[in-house]
Amino acid sequence: MTDAPAGTEKTEDVFTSDNPFELFREWLDKAAKSEPNDPNAVALATADAQGFPDVRMVLLKDVDERGFVFYTNLESEKGRELKENMRAALGFHWKSLRRQVRVRGIVSPVSPEEADEYFASRHRDSQIGAWASRQSRPLESRFELEKEVARYAAKFGLGKVPRPEHWSGFRIAPVRIEFWRDRPFRLHDRLVFHRDDPAAGWKTMRLFP
Repeated sequence: MTDAPAGTEKTEDVFTSDNPFELFREWLDKAAKSEPNDPNAVALATADAQGFPDVRMVLLKDVDERGFVFYTNLESEKGRELKENMRAALGFHWKSLRRQVRVRGIVSPVSPEEADEYFASRHRDSQIGAWASRQSRPLESRFELEKEVARYAAKFGLGKVPRPEHWSGFRIAPVRIEFWRDRPFRLHDRLVFHRDDPAAGWKTMRLFP
């Protein structure tokens, strides 16, 4: 099937599955062919114990029926906020496709084994950087960071770089996933999958644009 110009696709051509994870993976695979950088980039929204929101871009590293996974320094602002309020939202926007996906869900830590496996797959310089960066804390100068990188590079030498205890991942088990695609005259298509909790079955509904 030949792709139609943006905004002219038939609805049934883009909402091709009644499983939201399958549909998401289909859209992500399509984005990987058209986005110039990081099709797995996603805006992560969290809130602290007082309810103040924060949002920043992270990279999605895994997705399956259990949820959406990303990794971070647990002592960062997002790590601290997720400890205080284990609910979060994600917003994917693929400009080349004129599509979005919004996710809301319950957050839980990944297992140590999952974190170890992913950390071992990272570039060595990124592994050292995870030790060197006291993420979200004040930094006097770039030179201070470079000194920390050099210190840990010397510490580990040519040996294996272990995963720091303060570095791991989170999984967002969604209770709501919305798929949005652009249509002419702002008459967009919106399809929502929702459930009462991560263990429940999915229901679907369409929304006015």
